[in-house]
Amino acid sequence: MALQNIGAGNSDDAFYRYKMPKMITKIEGRGNGIKTNIVNMVDIAKALARPAAYTTKYFGCELGAQSKFDEKTGTSHVNGSHDTAKLAGLLENFIKKYVQCYGCGNPETDVLITKSQMIQLKCAACGFVSDVDMRDKLTSFIIKNPPEVKKGSKGKKAMRRAEKERLKEGEAADEELKKLKKEVKKKVPSSSSKTGAIKSTSSKKKGSGSDEDRTPPTHNQIEDKEISHDEDDDDDDDDDVQWLTDTSLDAARQRIQEQLSAVTADMVMLSTKEPEKKKKAASKASGDSANGNTKDKLAVEVKASLKKGIGAKELHSHLAALPGSAQEKMSVLFEALFEGVEKGFAKEAIKKKSYLAVAVAEDEGSQSLLLRAIEEFCCKSSSNALKEVALVLKALYDVDVLEEEPIVQWYSKGLKGDKKDSQLWKNVKPFIDWLQSAESETEEE
Repeated sequence: MALQNIGAGNSDDAFYRYKMPKMITKIEGRGNGIKTNIVNMVDIAKALARPAAYTTKYFGCELGAQSKFDEKTGTSHVNGSHDTAKLAGLLENFIKKYVQCYGCGNPETDVLITKSQMIQLKCAACGFVSDVDMRDKLTSFIIKNPPEVKKGSKGKKAMRRAEKERLKEGEAADEELKKLKKEVKKKVPSSSSKTGAIKSTSSKKKGSGSDEDRTPPTHNQIEDKEISHDEDDDDDDDDDVQWLTDTSLDAARQRIQEQLSAVTADMVMLSTKEPEKKKKAASKASGDSANGNTKDKLAVEVKASLKKGIGAKELHSHLAALPGSAQEKMSVLFEALFEGVEKGFAKEAIKKKSYLAVAVAEDEGSQSLLLRAIEEFCCKSSSNALKEVALVLKALYDVDVLEEEPIVQWYSKGLKGDKKDSQLWKNVKPFIDWLQSAESETEEE
């Protein structure tokens, strides 16, 4: 069966993972009873994750003809004789309106019907919720015939419950182990004292020995001992030894504590610590000001270069020659490229992908630097940039600026950090879930 990419905009992408069968039609009947049979409509509908009745009804609405899909036989008929190319064009319009995400263009969406009888498409890749135009004729048919709820949702709930129960059982088992360890620790000292007593008695026995094992020392051994004792006395009486006092700050503190009382010692220690604190504060302030100055200088240089219209490679080589850390350079570059961007953050990222592609080309760790720069920018800037962070990551992932592994590592580190409850990670989560599900699907294939 011949396959093609879902969506006309992705027709030239050889590596696009979302595909559907090419449409096959057949003209049946004659005269007034002539009909067009879409032979493989069921297979196309499965690839689009939409009921075949929706696509068949859409053809009838657009062509102004009667259409019918038979659930039992799986046949799709539209009254009249229609070309395959014409029906394929109508199918592309259906995909744009009712399948593809309005944010990132991904076809992996679910149809939702709100309480106010509005139709929405929720994207599994970026989490964007698209509002369908309710003026279209097909919308009333969809509301009357809503899509079936996926069976997997009940299974997921059961899995979550089972996982919670396992966690509770594990916590109870851990508490029991802690209690057992405490009881064992209480019993261990008494047994160790007994063993120590046994060891001491055995060592005494070994040290004392029997009278038969002892042999009296010879006359030569007694003379040797006396000579060695005399030499030790001479060494002690040596006047050439030089005595030195340790003048370091730690030694002075120790002597103060030994000589003075507790209160006076604390007073002296406070007086010695004050100059150290002042030195540390001054060094920290100077370091912070130096970092701030270098970052400001970098920002001025990058903005001036972008105003001149300098190319991506030239800007990268110019940045490399300037002072500053790699993270500072990446953050300044990203802020300068997207300064003042309110809406269309993802589209702007695709426009300026050449600058980012050059920035991450040399080193493997540069992708993590770019991700941290995106994190800083979204946390500093307006809420619109924070909302579109998943779209930006998806766009940079599609153009091969960012790869899956560094994105997942950055996300997992962010969840473990101090700002794990930040809105940034909540907005990024749908894209991470989509990445991991896509990887599992490719492994299964």
